[in-house]
Amino acid sequence: MAKLHLNGLVKAFGASEVIKRVDLDIKDGEFVVFVGPSGCGKSTLLRMIAGLEEITAGEIFIGDARMNDVAPSKRGVAMVFQSYALYPHMSVYNNMAFGLKQAGLPRDEIDRRVRAAASVLHIAEYLQRMPRALSGGQRQRVAIGRAIVREPQVFLFDEPLSNLDAALRVQTRLEIARLHERLRTTMIYVTHDQVEAMTLADKIVVLRAGQIEQTGSPLTLYEKPQNKFVAQFIGSPKMNFFATADIQDSAPQHLRDIMGEDVELGIRPEHLHRCDRQQAIIAAGMERVEHLGEYALVHLTTEGGTELVAKMQQPPQAQKGDLLHFNADRQFCHLFDKTSGTSLSA
Repeated sequence: MAKLHLNGLVKAFGASEVIKRVDLDIKDGEFVVFVGPSGCGKSTLLRMIAGLEEITAGEIFIGDARMNDVAPSKRGVAMVFQSYALYPHMSVYNNMAFGLKQAGLPRDEIDRRVRAAASVLHIAEYLQRMPRALSGGQRQRVAIGRAIVREPQVFLFDEPLSNLDAALRVQTRLEIARLHERLRTTMIYVTHDQVEAMTLADKIVVLRAGQIEQTGSPLTLYEKPQNKFVAQFIGSPKMNFFATADIQDSAPQHLRDIMGEDVELGIRPEHLHRCDRQQAIIAAGMERVEHLGEYALVHLTTEGGTELVAKMQQPPQAQKGDLLHFNADRQFCHLFDKTSGTSLSA
């Protein structure tokens, strides 16, 4: 296991910087998730740590060793890619053993590592099968096993679940979480899926346009987003935002006092509660309801044209266009600077 330190990391293609002076510390044994929209630089940052992308400026340390000029094979990292990249003509056993054979390890040690990894991943019974005889989830476990047998200091996962169907994503996500609990190895995981980030991470790093927007625990980012971008990206459905014109006269005085043309109010869908008109912060006409079993997502529009979503345990007994009223506890009301997007909430 090892800690990581990224110091002023830059990656440029010509005059275009895709990673912009990233500073980050990752603790020994920590599970860190890089999350952000497509094109934000999260996979590029992971590949720089792995040594697969040249560093334009800055430094990478794994443990106490500077890695800038160290070959990928010497960094003590193992990477699991989005594609399984298994050798189709080799059995599961040989796929997992191939890198160790190339490294010249003794046969007994190779066998020990392969069988131990297969046991951890529950694929021992598949060791003699060919990849074509496996499901997508089983193939991904083989790819993870190929990384485990190297006994790396750091695991790097680049969107490993994106090729799986919804049910397999949930199952494999749980297996990766259990794997981390068992191995306690430092892991860095890239995804665009904030649900994966929230459920797997000890620490989430939210990236946008090659820069870190916020770093913290999943609950910290959910409860105390530092800016509007993080508030929108973390949480599903995303946070609602309201302008001064959307706020009702019946809203609490402290809220009406602080609202202005340069301030936006943010409330998550699950924190909006139906109320009487006399207690309402927001009033909006119902557009449609998505019934999802244990809860419903109610889509609405304010008179000013602001679209919002309310997450409700019981769908409203109302028709399209009916006006519904909502309030929210003070602790769940977030205020943001309209121009910069910076949080104004304490």
